[in-house]
Amino acid sequence: MKLDLSLHNYVDWEVKPVIALKGKFGYRVILRYMDGSEKVQQKSGFRTDKEAAKARETTIGELHAGTYIVYANVKVAEFLSFWLEDDIQRRVESYETYRKFESIVRLHIVPFIGKKKMIDINRGTVQKLYNDRAEYSQSVAKLVKTIMNISFNYAMEKKIIAENPASGINLPKRIKAQPFHIRNIDTRKTLTMEQIQTLLEASRETPIHMQVLFNVLMGLRRCEINGVKYSDIDFVNRTLKLQRQLGIKMNTKKEDFAPKTYTKQEVRMKTPSSYRTLPIPDYVFEAILEQREIYEKNKRRRPAEFQDLGYICCSSYGRPRSKDYHWEHYKKLLQDNNLPDIRWHDLRSTFCTLLLKNDFNPKAVAKLMGHAKELITMDVYGDNKGIIEDCIEELQPFIDEVMPGADIDQDDELLTENMDIVIPVETYLNESNLCMPC
Repeated sequence: MKLDLSLHNYVDWEVKPVIALKGKFGYRVILRYMDGSEKVQQKSGFRTDKEAAKARETTIGELHAGTYIVYANVKVAEFLSFWLEDDIQRRVESYETYRKFESIVRLHIVPFIGKKKMIDINRGTVQKLYNDRAEYSQSVAKLVKTIMNISFNYAMEKKIIAENPASGINLPKRIKAQPFHIRNIDTRKTLTMEQIQTLLEASRETPIHMQVLFNVLMGLRRCEINGVKYSDIDFVNRTLKLQRQLGIKMNTKKEDFAPKTYTKQEVRMKTPSSYRTLPIPDYVFEAILEQREIYEKNKRRRPAEFQDLGYICCSSYGRPRSKDYHWEHYKKLLQDNNLPDIRWHDLRSTFCTLLLKNDFNPKAVAKLMGHAKELITMDVYGDNKGIIEDCIEELQPFIDEVMPGADIDQDDELLTENMDIVIPVETYLNESNLCMPC
């Protein structure tokens, strides 16, 4: 059942005198609302009338000060579920982002404090939560800290708690801080140049060749790849303007859409920094031109059935690919070519680490990746644990709100520096093996 958190909007109140209640003492609080309705709350269980009278005076003071807690029995799990739906779901405007918020709450907060009442959460409880999650992962602990601060501030607004017990609570320092520019790249989760060459060559004979190119040679996310259209390509300057991704629209139902289109809706990008213009490597540019020829051929061959939507990665009928379409083909590619069994997302990590290992400016790399800051690229792709992929950046606007000191200045020249960065594929790969078929 959804929580009714409208009770704090009372316009008047009254506190009744202390009376005997079931062998003990208590009093009643009457909250009155604009529509004339009333909500009666009973405060009981006091051993003496003096103890009840003291509590009654405290309640009156809280009502005068506007700090009276209307919802004394709300549990943490109930509140966080409400918060995700009432606040985050309406603010993030992205199903994928919302899903990751929800997963942090479900997996890393609710199992530890979900059954506790909100009013029983104190600073010690929060510190224990942070300590436990920091033992699991520093990245997870940072996200838990951010969510606790934001959600409990929201709880204060709703008169669920009087103060935020997470305010001012710091994460434990489990590991020695590293100088900011030290980069620790976990090469076990990326491909070598020789392995990249093998993958690119082998993928030509599969329907995911363009997806592989966009991932490993340009660093695009899978939902961004599926949303790329020919109209996003500047064929003169050879650049790609990323301005959409495919996914699920917030607050919609599957039955609202045509069959097999629910997860393929054009939605906004994950963060403002995800909107970016990227230079296209020559190898990828030639592949785009070839793919366009195939696109036009399919359109002529199936004039009635073809959906001319302009997606580069599409079926022979012009329909966009689903989020997980690549999975079966990708795993088979790895297996058939004796490549490491890494995740699809690790190809994006390969792109990032390839640039970092060749001394490209980390801030410019962050821009290419669509990350908000240099720090994010270092955290996600420089940490050997790598437990949460692309997650911190989604919470960055909220991290800025809660921990504004974490911001990092960016030089003005970096606004355009990313346009000068292209993976020099021909430099690292065997050029004779990578020539495009005529």
